[in-house]
Amino acid sequence: MKSQIHPLKSPSPGVAFQIVSHHFGDAASGRKVYVQAGLHADEIPAMLVAVTLQERLALLEAEGRLRAEVVVVSAANPIGLAQGVLGNFVGRFELASGKNFNRDFPMLASQIAAGIADKLTSDAQENLRVIRAAWREALLARVPASAFASLQQTLMLLAHDADYVLDLHCSREAAMHLYTGDAIWREVEPLARYLGATASLLALDSGANSFDEAHSYTWYQLQQTFGERYPILSGSIAVTVEHRGQRDVSDPLAQQDTQALLDYLTHIGVIEGKAPPLPALRWPATPLAGSEQLVAPVAGMLVYRTEVGGVVRPGQALFDIVDPITGARTTMSSKSEGIFYMGRDVRMVKPGDQIGRVSGARAFRVGNLLGP
Repeated sequence: MKSQIHPLKSPSPGVAFQIVSHHFGDAASGRKVYVQAGLHADEIPAMLVAVTLQERLALLEAEGRLRAEVVVVSAANPIGLAQGVLGNFVGRFELASGKNFNRDFPMLASQIAAGIADKLTSDAQENLRVIRAAWREALLARVPASAFASLQQTLMLLAHDADYVLDLHCSREAAMHLYTGDAIWREVEPLARYLGATASLLALDSGANSFDEAHSYTWYQLQQTFGERYPILSGSIAVTVEHRGQRDVSDPLAQQDTQALLDYLTHIGVIEGKAPPLPALRWPATPLAGSEQLVAPVAGMLVYRTEVGGVVRPGQALFDIVDPITGARTTMSSKSEGIFYMGRDVRMVKPGDQIGRVSGARAFRVGNLLGP
């Protein structure tokens, strides 16, 4: 293992942030996997999985079983890790700006296209190299104006040339699930099977410019621009993995999820060996645009009527919101058939708070699909 330090732009005199990347395997192998955790810095289960993964990769490297370079950034957001308000950890949003750390990554397809228009050939592998070189140039041409922008640029530079990008997260209270692109679901499905994902949410473009989409959707856009004239591969199989809820922090779960990631890496030939047989997919992939997002209409105490992770039917009660003064109950029910894959950890809610999500097979939402 080799470790590298990547300094970020300082937000204030006397304050320094840095990202540390750990590199396993041979960088000259021609294949690369990038794994990061903690982009939302308060999502601890993902970081524990990444640390556990590093331990296992070190052993595999010593055994000579890695057939690609694997880069792991187990704490991808030092800015968020340093934030707190009155004893509460705040890692999802930058306090200085209010920005979500996993939104509005630079989408550079148009700049990349301008730089490669006269360089593409009939050789798909050469086009892969040309695109990645132009992508790097486009990233470096952006001068970060803030520590937040510096963080985004650094992570993109580490990941933009990877064949596989795994962005490890967790939700507030949730079952295992993942987000990925429609165009690359075939390559991602084995990962969903090994992880035991209860829901797999698909979109070409969620409208949020999240980290995984900054990779996979950029390749899709380039394919749409040049695909009829030149062969362009899906150069980045990018996935956001949600490792259950924020309180699901344990060594047994981290070991279980790490083994699933290693099984997937074996399945795709990154690790030498025979991968276990693919488990059954727990629920068919569904469009992110079909995800029903329940929002509290009133204030009160949130009482679960259905456990997260199960199949629900239209009309099934998921929550009661109980008025703490009158005792009046407002029941929130699903309108969809699907997986109740995400809930809310805080049991006191206000009107407008997101309280749950159910996967649905029928797309009906437009715009920012990751918002309410």
